[in-house]
Amino acid sequence: MDPATAVVGAALSDRGEEVFDLFRRPKGRSRTRPDERAAIENARTSELTVNGKVAVVYRWGDGERPVLLVHGWESRASRYAKAVARLLELGYSPVSFDAPGHGEATGDSTTLLEYRDIITELHRVHGDFEAVVAHSFGVTATFFSLRYGVRTGRIVAISTVPDFTYLVDAFSAGMGLEPHLKEELRGRIERDVYPGEADMWTRFSVFHESARVQIPLLVIHDEEDGMVDAGQGRRVAEAFGARLVTTRRFGHRRILGSPQVIDEIANFMTSDVTEAGRKTEVATG
Repeated sequence: MDPATAVVGAALSDRGEEVFDLFRRPKGRSRTRPDERAAIENARTSELTVNGKVAVVYRWGDGERPVLLVHGWESRASRYAKAVARLLELGYSPVSFDAPGHGEATGDSTTLLEYRDIITELHRVHGDFEAVVAHSFGVTATFFSLRYGVRTGRIVAISTVPDFTYLVDAFSAGMGLEPHLKEELRGRIERDVYPGEADMWTRFSVFHESARVQIPLLVIHDEEDGMVDAGQGRRVAEAFGARLVTTRRFGHRRILGSPQVIDEIANFMTSDVTEAGRKTEVATG
């Protein structure tokens, strides 16, 4: 047996919590970078309690034309500092948050369900969003939230994690897990992280009920993304008939501060996209 398989197999059998924690606990909190501090210091902040944990909400602008910015796993709202500045210049009001276990929020863990609860509450407070800009796991959470009443005029999906199946498949491939160990991992996630969530492997996907998502979509992905391969960006763009922008040399995280990406977001926000005024029409559940 391969040593990696043996180690992970033992972990799944004897220390399963340590393994499936990879799917609910960020390994660490990224810190605000020097070039992000001004944006965070200029934000109006508040707290939002979800599942006993406190998320931190950041707001800029006058509240008109809200744009939601959703960060990814092991990230934080401050990563959108450059996007915030450009959106303010264009007359939008950015809104973002640090999810539990991230940034300045409390707790050491979070789930897709908590992301959804935060996003739906921000939608209740701010009304329909002009757009949602999401990164990585935040894209998964955004599409999941659409099925719970969140409405937006358009979406920018950056470095998309397409679904939970991809997460497990990529992790298993990276660890060289045998098929039965991958199935054990899936079972532990179902039982211990998302108990009671029927058919989660279908529902926790950007492709679920995709025909109902009639929203202009821009997909951006870096060809050298070491965390989510660029083929996933192409897969999402093809599924939704969306425009795909590919970058190089920014990887999975630095892409958010790329001048090219900020320009693409701004151009998409201000362009006359076909059916740009349509809102989401997705069944709840």
